[in-house]
Amino acid sequence: MDVSGWKIRDVREALDSRQASAREICLATLARIAQQNPRNNSFLTVMEERALAQAEAIDRKASAGEELPPLAGVPVAVKDVILIEGVRNTCASRILGNFIAPYSATAVERLEAAGAVLVGKTNCDEFAMGSSNENSAYGPVRNPHDLERVPGGSSGGSAAAIAAGMGVVSLGSDTGGSVRQPASFCGVVGLMPTYGRVSRYGLVAYASSLDHIGPFGRCVQDVAAVLQVIAGRDPLDSTSAAAPVPDYVAGLASPVKGFKIGVPKEYFGEGLSPEVRGRLEEGLRVLGGLGCEIVEISLPHTEYAIACYYIIATAEASSNLARYDGVRYGYRAPEAASLSEMYRNTRGQGFGAEIKRRIMLGTYVLSAGYYEAYYLKAQKVRTLVAGDFSKAFEKVDAIATPVAPTPAFRIGEKTANPLEMYLSDIYTITGSLAGIPGISVPCGWVSAPGNGQSAAERSRLPVGMQLLTRHFEEARLLRLAHHFEMVSGAA
Repeated sequence: MDVSGWKIRDVREALDSRQASAREICLATLARIAQQNPRNNSFLTVMEERALAQAEAIDRKASAGEELPPLAGVPVAVKDVILIEGVRNTCASRILGNFIAPYSATAVERLEAAGAVLVGKTNCDEFAMGSSNENSAYGPVRNPHDLERVPGGSSGGSAAAIAAGMGVVSLGSDTGGSVRQPASFCGVVGLMPTYGRVSRYGLVAYASSLDHIGPFGRCVQDVAAVLQVIAGRDPLDSTSAAAPVPDYVAGLASPVKGFKIGVPKEYFGEGLSPEVRGRLEEGLRVLGGLGCEIVEISLPHTEYAIACYYIIATAEASSNLARYDGVRYGYRAPEAASLSEMYRNTRGQGFGAEIKRRIMLGTYVLSAGYYEAYYLKAQKVRTLVAGDFSKAFEKVDAIATPVAPTPAFRIGEKTANPLEMYLSDIYTITGSLAGIPGISVPCGWVSAPGNGQSAAERSRLPVGMQLLTRHFEEARLLRLAHHFEMVSGAA
């Protein structure tokens, strides 16, 4: 049985018609993982025994004639920064190499309650810090469309798993673009919900005021179905919102004619590759064909977003990662003459280079004498960036932008230049700073930049379009993305 291209509706149809059992679907997915994972390194842990037990529980419900829950039998992969009780959670770091999660994230508990079959934990950049998935202590993830290229980061494993048919949907986390950029690079749909829409309880913290849990899928409808399950207030997360959760799937068919779509001029200037620009312009014509009005807008503080983000995010990371000291859990350096030496050795040996870089940056901007010059100023700029979006949404219903300046780049191409790597997120971090929802939806293909190769010899790489809406307007965002997907043929 080949389930590599299945969507949620295919799983449900197979179960309802008795053409396949949940166990058979699970076994087919596990076989696909065994076949593909050695090639692209998407999974760090495969949960075969647990997954089969969950699948068999669904089959017992079906045999008893019970009503099946909404995600019954759906194989789901989970990024290895989201806790699953009793399962190893490494955060792709040596410092947590043997850490077993003592509880499950709220999002995971809600998936399991909805009948999902959790097949494994996916590779990512260490502690979700990176834009290419090259920062993992367990090796880079490779893009299924070209194994010499990155899948994006930090949730590269979750995106690549769906692109390679090793699951139907997956969970990732997005702090500055870590769901949307891998979705674009891998040619799948990736959603960052509004900050507070999905509980962060059980998500290992990187930058607490920026972290989101979000789903990947092969189509907008699948992403909407997962959001329906995981969204909503959680008393275990004080930052989760009590805003009502609408029926996202039912709302997809509502019309989008008359929507005003803002196109920020700052996002189509220097640095955007001509090929990506071409696909985005085609995408805007598709939106126009749907009856949407395309309006040029300005988000004037965009130029300060990279500096602002990397001050706030690293400051919060330096605080959050202070807990990894070798005392309570995780890796502890074996030889040390004193407590302070044990701290130094543990963190020096346990953390990778990018984590150390960000901890040092964050500690510096929070240090006495520099707090007001850097961190406080960055928070003021964050307010200005959020204000840009508020003003824009007084005129438009949604905003359309590129996801990244280029398609997926080669593994190793940007590792020597951290600033160039950080610029990969230039179009996504603004939405993160503002806390608004954003989605990457496939909008075409480009030929990979050639190294003396002919056009026919180059791989074809996917490109995504980013759509953004007001806080808690995921229903409108998903509806617009769904209509775009249907007309553009990306579904």
